[in-house]
Amino acid sequence: MADVLPYKPRAGEIPTDPGVYRFRDAEGRVLYVGKAKNLRQRLSNYFAPLRTLHERTRRMVTTAASVEWTVVPTDVDSLQLEYMWIKEFDPPFNVRYKDDKSYPFMAVTLGDEAPRVIVTRNHRIPGAKYFGPYPKVWAVHDTIDLMVKAFPIRTCSDASYKRAMQTGRPCFPGQIGKCGGPCSMTVTVEEHRAMVDDFVAFMAGGDERFTKELTKRMLAASAAMDYEAAAKFRDKLSAIEAVLGKSALVLAADEDADLFGIAEDELAAAVQQFVIRGGRVRGVRAMTIEKEIDITTGELVDQVLQRAYGEAEDVPRRILVPTLPDDVVELELWLRERRGKKIEITVAQRGQRADLMRNATLNAQQALIRHKTRRTSDYLARTQALTDLQEALELEEAPLRIECFDISHLGGTNVVASMVVFEDGLPRKDQYRSFNIPETTDDTDSMYQVLRRRLAYLDRPDLQADSEAVLDEETDAGTQAKRKPRFAYPPQLLLVDGGKPQVEAAARALRDAGHTEIAVCGIAKRLEEIWLPGEDFPVILPRTSESLYLLQRLRDEAHRFAIVHQRKKRKRDISTVLTEVPGLGASRIKTLLKHFGSVTALRAAQPGEIEEAPGIGPVLAQNIHTHLSTR
Repeated sequence: MADVLPYKPRAGEIPTDPGVYRFRDAEGRVLYVGKAKNLRQRLSNYFAPLRTLHERTRRMVTTAASVEWTVVPTDVDSLQLEYMWIKEFDPPFNVRYKDDKSYPFMAVTLGDEAPRVIVTRNHRIPGAKYFGPYPKVWAVHDTIDLMVKAFPIRTCSDASYKRAMQTGRPCFPGQIGKCGGPCSMTVTVEEHRAMVDDFVAFMAGGDERFTKELTKRMLAASAAMDYEAAAKFRDKLSAIEAVLGKSALVLAADEDADLFGIAEDELAAAVQQFVIRGGRVRGVRAMTIEKEIDITTGELVDQVLQRAYGEAEDVPRRILVPTLPDDVVELELWLRERRGKKIEITVAQRGQRADLMRNATLNAQQALIRHKTRRTSDYLARTQALTDLQEALELEEAPLRIECFDISHLGGTNVVASMVVFEDGLPRKDQYRSFNIPETTDDTDSMYQVLRRRLAYLDRPDLQADSEAVLDEETDAGTQAKRKPRFAYPPQLLLVDGGKPQVEAAARALRDAGHTEIAVCGIAKRLEEIWLPGEDFPVILPRTSESLYLLQRLRDEAHRFAIVHQRKKRKRDISTVLTEVPGLGASRIKTLLKHFGSVTALRAAQPGEIEEAPGIGPVLAQNIHTHLSTR
């Protein structure tokens, strides 16, 4: 592979002005769109020696056949142009969004003569004002039922409205008190429009002036002994309070903000947008993002905000994000043009905002896990994953049984290994195994040892495995008792957690064991690239491929299982050491570990400090200190 791209611009040809650039392939299709404050400085990163580029960036620039750029007057103009071009060309190497379409919205059709409130998933109703999204359809209907008691506006269909206005007879919902539009023949179009404005104002900010005003009117009517009017005001007040009670106050009562929680890995990200109006969470919008080019969290935030507010009408005064993008000033100016007022983009660092950010981030982490595991729960997706693996790794048959190995240690000590098994794309937790490796602290040597120990049982299935049968958190003793002879079935594919060195060690173990019929590969976490033995360059699986998600899940499961074993081993080791101290039983061991918080702190403690633990006297404290010091 040539180390210099043939279409690289000549030195000094690229301007130093702000602008937007596009990479195109040989057919002229736009592959990637980006912006820069200094075009020459930014583009020089793409034309560095190929061996120094991120693997996915290298794939983009080698797929491209040309690059072009457009100079703009200001950084804000470059942001605007980038947004327009991404929307127009939908470049495959830019981040790709998948909005959660399952959430319904409440919409008020302000473009109609007599606006009505509806539940919809259609985001393109002309002139409509949207509120939400809501987690469930029934949640929207409940909110509407409460709101129309306080602000009776039209709820009937357009056909019912048109028929009622032509005949002069109230629409059917109006006859039963479920519609408060002009079609109910109780208000004029102008009076109804004023009621709609109040409805929208309340939903947009939870304006508590309505509560104060209704309370004042109710008290005045009661004082005038107009109890019928007072009862109506009381019912409206109860409806408003019920709506407010459905969403707890999370920020100051006068604060309008959008908060973005983000969870990401090398290939994907999940975003949770909390819509906060009047200090209350009025809606939650979820989206997942597929990344192709390696980008920072700040760059991801930049793209998310462009996406969220590119065509939005409702831009709040404050936007809370986990990390500030480099062009935060330009973003604020760009959003100010849309809102017509000042915009502040800031990081939620402390207090209620930080608590809310942690909640949003937790939701995003859970959404990312669901996104990554959803495919493996589907039979067709699993079949596609195995077929893709067979083609990408050039296997003779689909790898119906895959075993993944991971090495875990603590600063070179307590070395353990895990083996997890997937059959037909699903985990076989009854066949998980774990290993202790006391002789070495080298990852490649550890991998070699573990695989030799595992491969030995292909030739001697009658042997009892020397691995420790550590139960997983999701298995029980009954499952363990039903286990067949260990390592009874050979895999079609061995997967190791690591890059080229770990793969070569695994291949050497297969050769030495005489089992070269088993395929082996490794997955490197930083770049999510697939390494094969004897190859100088990795295999890059498409970011949306089912096969890559399957390998990621295998790798993550092996890592999790190794950590579980290591924690149990550490706890067992220290408990075994402490039980050798005369007069120290299980209850006092538990008290000691709880008091000091960690084994390291206990080992470093002096007798006087150990004596401070409940139930530990001076003699026992000295014995504990002496025993731990000599072990």
